[in-house]
Amino acid sequence: MLNGQWLETFVTLCEVGHFTRAAERLNMTQPGVSQQLKKLEQQVGQALISRQGKSFTLTPAGESVLALGLRRRDEERALRQALTQDDPHAGEVTLACSGSLALLLYPHLLEMMSRAPQLLIRLEAAPQARILEGVLAGGYDLGIADHAPGHARLSGERLGHDELCLILPAGAPEKPGFEDLQQRGFIAHPDGYAHAEELLSANYASDFCGVEQLRLRSFINQIGQIPEPVARGMGYTILPRSGIDASPLSRHVSVARLAQPVRHELWAIQRKGRVLPARALRIREVMARAIATL
Repeated sequence: MLNGQWLETFVTLCEVGHFTRAAERLNMTQPGVSQQLKKLEQQVGQALISRQGKSFTLTPAGESVLALGLRRRDEERALRQALTQDDPHAGEVTLACSGSLALLLYPHLLEMMSRAPQLLIRLEAAPQARILEGVLAGGYDLGIADHAPGHARLSGERLGHDELCLILPAGAPEKPGFEDLQQRGFIAHPDGYAHAEELLSANYASDFCGVEQLRLRSFINQIGQIPEPVARGMGYTILPRSGIDASPLSRHVSVARLAQPVRHELWAIQRKGRVLPARALRIREVMARAIATL
């Protein structure tokens, strides 16, 4: 790498066009400016200026080195500005969460972006394993996990919980029997069988023997469309409350009243020791407020 001090001396010399004035600006002696120029030329391996008496012109190598020096100045100026101005309304933040939480959070994030034109938020709906891996690898600034982080390089803050809900068509019995569910049929989705194993085993222990016995009515992998067949009276499904509360079809379905609620904790996770920028801290506050409504 080129010596930064010699490079700055050369850029200043090019700006003022005179060794004596360059020395005055840099608070150096004229021989000192000449010596640093010589050292820079030795480092580059080519002459950087062509002297004509007390004036000089740049060689092709000098023009290239000058361009580099000016770029470094701009980069350093931008860096100093970024270090001193941590604007909570500008910059990029990446975060990942479950699909149901994405439905809940995205309207709040859109409201943030509408008030902050320089704020860019990347939200990805992802399975839990990918969320953890992405935060560890630095691909996500923040993630929301359904359990406390157990990895040594992750830290977390508990935000609240999300309850698993048995979703039925509007007007269905509040406390359906297992046979009623079987007659309706299960609307499955990527997380549906895991949810069913948890919720049905807790509330229908004498009848439920495993997800393989469930009568499948349909399968859909688009989180926003899962409630639609239920709203049409075609079956039942199981979703976190975040996924149903945020759905425009929430008024057309009902949530069963079960004796044994099943809740998942929600944790905001990040890489341990990482200092988050102000914009990410602000987003984490918005996430916490949204989750508190569940």
